[in-house]
Amino acid sequence: MDTHNADGRNYVETRSEGNVRIVVMAGEFDMDTVEQLRTAMDPSVPGVARFVLDVAGVTFVDSTALSVMLQPALDRPVVLAGEVPHRLARLLEMTGADRAFAHAVDVAEATVVDLPPRGR
Repeated sequence: MDTHNADGRNYVETRSEGNVRIVVMAGEFDMDTVEQLRTAMDPSVPGVARFVLDVAGVTFVDSTALSVMLQPALDRPVVLAGEVPHRLARLLEMTGADRAFAHAVDVAEATVVDLPPRGR
């Protein structure tokens, strides 16, 4: 498990369960604090078939951080786990990015939930 805390404004924790990479986010994510999230969500990490993103503790996400969250979704599932905070849900809805993510009630479900085939 890797934990990163950038200047007290945010927190990122990563761990793997088999071929699932679990990323826990908390706090504010913007262009100045996105690097640890970028590392956690790196789509080139070998052996990762699914990203699970626990966003329950997120208070702010800008377009840079949203782009980082979306990057792995280009070729594999990214599942948002737990209740999505209102501000983040609104951003996802306004940008249409909500359609790029699957949703699950918690991390445990997100790691095993059946996902529809990805159409291209």
